[in-house]
Amino acid sequence: MISVPAPAKLNLYLHVTGKRDDGYHLLDSLVAFADVHDTVSVEPASDLSLINTGPFGDGLANDQSNLVLRTASQLREMTGTFAGARITLNKRLPIASGIGGGSADAAATIKALARLWAIHPGQVDLSGLALGLGADVPVCLFGKAVFMGGIGEQLDPIADLPNAPMIMVNPGVSVSTPSVFKARTGPFSSVRRFADPPETLKQLITLLQGNRRNDLMAAAMTLEPMIGQTLQRIEASSGCLFARMSGSGATCFGFYQTMEDAEAAVENILTEQPLWWAVVTHLVSDTRAISVGATEPPT
Repeated sequence: MISVPAPAKLNLYLHVTGKRDDGYHLLDSLVAFADVHDTVSVEPASDLSLINTGPFGDGLANDQSNLVLRTASQLREMTGTFAGARITLNKRLPIASGIGGGSADAAATIKALARLWAIHPGQVDLSGLALGLGADVPVCLFGKAVFMGGIGEQLDPIADLPNAPMIMVNPGVSVSTPSVFKARTGPFSSVRRFADPPETLKQLITLLQGNRRNDLMAAAMTLEPMIGQTLQRIEASSGCLFARMSGSGATCFGFYQTMEDAEAAVENILTEQPLWWAVVTHLVSDTRAISVGATEPPT
């Protein structure tokens, strides 16, 4: 069996810079990852099949409407292989929550099956496959901190970001990404990339606060007011240095000075809101540093 982590994606800032004639929005975003993840496992089989497990597995179908199985089908078609795979998705990340869970699962499926089926990197256009599956799949496949542009296909790596203690919180609601984009109002934003990568968490926060924001946050909060409550709860926690919504919501994240502060914040949040999803984690610039196995978070 081959197992590959599918880590949560974080939009540290997200600007909508324009809109193409075909309706796709143009973006400028600093994307990194968190050390909390789904896991995609594959093993040889005569055909393709999918089993969903984990805390959020019941919310997913196991047919072609599932992005994991659709990814596997398209990859098999592209390569012309007759091989199959028994795929297991351990779904720990909330569904439709602004942290690229489905996209990360698709990217992990590509990586796992490429190993299982011995696909040479130059054999097929994996980047093209990724973009066709969704705007966040290319950055999840790349797996490193980047400035993301275009509709998700333009990836410019940035040097390692600070290994910051953080929490991620979702109030148990799903938000439709198309609906959030449709609800967004106001002018388009400018590209706000910075030349020198931050060496400390304080420098990173200063850069994120300097005319950099999440352009989808106001629209998402209008559609789902609990996002605002979530942000307020994170910001009010002791030791919180910075809080923001990721992607189109509803998951929010907060940076902390110490891991102890982050752990206390999650404990307090879950005490008050036991049905929310809240985890302690840290910022990751390269997903190759994330492993599965004995140190894997419990299911």
